[in-house]
Amino acid sequence: MLLKGKTAIITGTRRGIGRAVVETFAANGADIYAHARSDSPEFTEEMRSAADKYGVEIWPVFFDMTDGASMKAFVKGLMSDKREIDVLVNNAGVTHNALFNMTTEVTLREQFEVNFFSVFLLIQYISKFMVKQKSGSIINIASTAGEDGNPGKSAYGASKAAVIAMTKSIAAELGELGVRANCIAPGVTETDMLATLPSVVLEETKNSLDLRRVGLPSEIADTALFLASDLSSYITGQTIRVDGGLK
Repeated sequence: MLLKGKTAIITGTRRGIGRAVVETFAANGADIYAHARSDSPEFTEEMRSAADKYGVEIWPVFFDMTDGASMKAFVKGLMSDKREIDVLVNNAGVTHNALFNMTTEVTLREQFEVNFFSVFLLIQYISKFMVKQKSGSIINIASTAGEDGNPGKSAYGASKAAVIAMTKSIAAELGELGVRANCIAPGVTETDMLATLPSVVLEETKNSLDLRRVGLPSEIADTALFLASDLSSYITGQTIRVDGGLK
């Protein structure tokens, strides 16, 4: 088990990639703070069942990523728990599909508030734990849209490009303190976000992939597992594309 004895924070775990990362990390021995925006008995029960299945601890935590006070309260709780935080996976995010001239200021600000600003602040808080213990892995879920400049993705792609640039800077600043930072850039992946793509665009995209299929959340989670584990101990400041050979 690659993460035995490690504790991870994973945001956006209710479904999709975040849920897959919880399953993969738990199966590999990690104790997990599993974040969701709002509380629900179903989610809490699902996390309890996963914890029992894999023999680990999973603590559901709830706050809106754009609510600074709630985020700080979560971090204060971590201080009370007095646990080392070995891995942070920033997965929570929102997407938007619209042409550049049809993207409103409200939408633009929402994309950056959720996808960039909240991630930036959470890393500031959690990296202090990692610097103190002189170890840690920060994994930011970006997107190929942050590198490729896809039509209809100007706001979303810009927010993810900001995450990629930030990650490189964090890696440079924290590397000598024992903390690594990397991005995963998923391509077209089987999540709720996929439903926002027009069917004709989705088919064209699949046909442009070397593997001719969309990715699975578990395939993104496996990459996160690699970056969280000691197998990637000499990798930092990188963006790993998991995109099926997107051209």
